[in-house]
Amino acid sequence: MILISVQNVQKGFGAHEVLRDVTFSLQKGEKMGLVGVNGCGKTTLMRMLSGEEQPDGGSIHMSKELRIGYLAQIDDIALTDTVWGAMLRVFEPVIRLENRLKALEGELAASTEDAAATLRLSAEYHRLTEQFAAMAGYAYEGEMIGVMGGLGIGRDMYERTVGTLSGGERTRLSLAKLLLQKPDVLLMDEPTNHLDLSAIEWLQTYLTDYKGTLLIISHDRYFLDHVCTTMGEMLMGRVIKFTGNYTEYMKKRTADFEARIKAYHLQQKEIEREQAIIERYRSFNREKSIRAAESRQKRLDKIERLERPTEENHVRFSFDIRRRMGEDAIEIKGLSKAFDGRPVFENISFKLRTGDRVALIGPNGVGKSTLLKILMGRMTPDAGGVRFGVNADVGYYDQHQQELNPENTVLDEVWNAFPTLEQSRVRGALGLFLFSGDDVFAKVGSLSGGERGRVALTKLMLKKDNLLLLDEPTNHLDMDSREVLEDALSDFPGTILAISHDRYFINQFADRVIVMNQDGVLEYLGNFDDYLEKRDRPVPPQEVAGEGVTRTALVKERKRDRQQGARVRECRAVVAKAEAAIGDNERRIAELEALLAEPETYADQARMLALTEDYRLEQEKQEALYDALEQAEAAYQQALGDAP
Repeated sequence: MILISVQNVQKGFGAHEVLRDVTFSLQKGEKMGLVGVNGCGKTTLMRMLSGEEQPDGGSIHMSKELRIGYLAQIDDIALTDTVWGAMLRVFEPVIRLENRLKALEGELAASTEDAAATLRLSAEYHRLTEQFAAMAGYAYEGEMIGVMGGLGIGRDMYERTVGTLSGGERTRLSLAKLLLQKPDVLLMDEPTNHLDLSAIEWLQTYLTDYKGTLLIISHDRYFLDHVCTTMGEMLMGRVIKFTGNYTEYMKKRTADFEARIKAYHLQQKEIEREQAIIERYRSFNREKSIRAAESRQKRLDKIERLERPTEENHVRFSFDIRRRMGEDAIEIKGLSKAFDGRPVFENISFKLRTGDRVALIGPNGVGKSTLLKILMGRMTPDAGGVRFGVNADVGYYDQHQQELNPENTVLDEVWNAFPTLEQSRVRGALGLFLFSGDDVFAKVGSLSGGERGRVALTKLMLKKDNLLLLDEPTNHLDMDSREVLEDALSDFPGTILAISHDRYFINQFADRVIVMNQDGVLEYLGNFDDYLEKRDRPVPPQEVAGEGVTRTALVKERKRDRQQGARVRECRAVVAKAEAAIGDNERRIAELEALLAEPETYADQARMLALTEDYRLEQEKQEALYDALEQAEAAYQQALGDAP
C-alpha cells in the first residue's frame, strides 16, 4: 500500500534549481534511506513531505489521515516544562482517560444505594477500561523511561526544565518525543547526531523493529545498513531508488551507472551510424534515395534519446609519508586528567606499533578528544606520560577545525602552512578536494562544516606525517568523500589512531578497537563488527583472569596478542590485494568487451583475434582470482577467530 507518492516535484531558490524532477513512492512499512552530496536538496525534500514547504511544480499525494512525524519539526517543547512533564504531554489522552477511570471508581463507591446509577457507571467503567488497555495505558510510564533511557536521558534529568538543557540534550528529547508519538511515517534528518554509540545502537534496534514507515537522511552508513530496506540517491535534482540496504545500494549503484553509460554510448553509435546512412542516401540525389533518407530520418527522430549519465564531482586524494619511523609508534602510560577537581579519565595506558590502525571509542564525555590534545601537547596531563617512537611525525585532524584561521582565504590557509610550495601545486592539492577557480578565494569563516573539513584534510595530506591522530574525521563529509577517505587510509603506510562514532568507517580501516572508560581502556582485535561480537560473547569462567597471574604470563599473553594482531593485519592486506586484482581484471574485461562491440574492430582480422584471445585469458584469470580471494578471506576469518 502506497502511503506517499511524489510525482515530478520541482523546487528552486531564486535562480538555483535544487529539485528538478523528483519521482518516487513510500510503501507502508518501508524503511528508506536518503543519501546524496551535501546541498543536493535532501532536507528540502523532507520539509516538503512534512508540509513545511510547498513544491514549485509536481505533486505530493498522501493517504488520508496519515500521521507524519518530522524530527526537525519537533520544536514545540515548552522551555518551562520539566523533561518528565514534556514527555507526559505525548500521553495527555491516556492521562485524561486514567483520571476519568479514577473518578469513576469514586463515583461507583458512592452509588451503592442507586442500582441504576451503579449499572450505568459500571458499563462506562468497563468500556473505558478496555479503551485504556488498548491504548497501552498501563505501560506508558515504563515506555517513557525506556525510550528516554535508550537515548541517554537519565533519571537525573527528569526534573530539569527544558530551558536548561544543551542543544544536544534538547535534540535527544525531541527525538524521544517523536518516537513516543508513534506516527505512521517517521521523517528523520540525521537522527544519530548528538548520540553516543550506545544510544545509536539502541535507536538502531528500535527502528529496525518499528512497525511504521521511515524516511531517513543520514551519513551513518552502518546505521543505514542495519535499518533500511530501500535506498534513494539524490543526484542532479532527481531521486534514483534501489532495493536493499546501503552496502547493496553501493554495489547496485556502480552496476547501474555502468549499464546506463554503456546503453548511452551504444545508442550514440547507432545514431551516428543511422545519420551516416542518411547522409549517404541524400548524397545520391535521386528521388528514391531521398525518400529512403527521409524515412530513416523520421524513424531516427522518434527514438527516445538517452541522457548521458552524470555523477557529482567527488573528492579524490591519498596520504603518504615523508619517512618511516621505528618499530614503536607511541606508548601511553598511566595518563590521568581532571578539570576543576572532576576526573575525566584515569590510568589510561596502551601502545601502538608502527602500522597499527586503531579506533578509539567510548561514551561521550569520557575524554577521547582531550586525550588526543594531550598527545599533541596542547594540554598537560595530571599524571602519566607519553613516549613517541623514533622519527614519529604526528599529524592531527581536529573535528572542530579550530586551527583554521577564519580570516584567511582557502588558498592562503593552505599556502601559509606550506610557503615553499608553488602556488600551482597548492591549487592542485585544493583541486583534489573540489576547490577550484574562485573557490580558493573564499574566506574560511564563510565555509560550511564539510568544506572546512576538506581544507583541514588538504593540509594533512600535504604534511605527509607517518602517525595520524584523527578526531571524528568523517564528520561533515558526504558519503562519497567518506568512501574516498577510507580508501586513502587503507593505502596509508603509516600508523592511525582515530576517534570515531562512524561504525562503517571503523569497519573499513581499523584492525584494533580501544574502548576508553573513565578508569582505563579495553582492547579488542579486529574492526567494529569483531568488537561487537567479542563484547557480547559470554566469557567462560576459565577465561577470566584471576589474581594469581604472573607478570611473565602477562608479558607472554601480550606478545601473543601482538603477533595475532600482525597476523590479522597481514591477512587483511592479502584480502585487499586480491580484491584490487579482481577490480583490475573486471575493468580490463569491460574494456575488451567495449572494443569487441565496435564494428571497426572486425575490419582488422589480426587485431580482432588478439582482442578475442586477451578476453579469453582475462576470463580464465578471473576464476583463479576469485579462488584466491576466497582463500584469503578464509584465512582472515581464521585469524580473527584465533584472536583473543
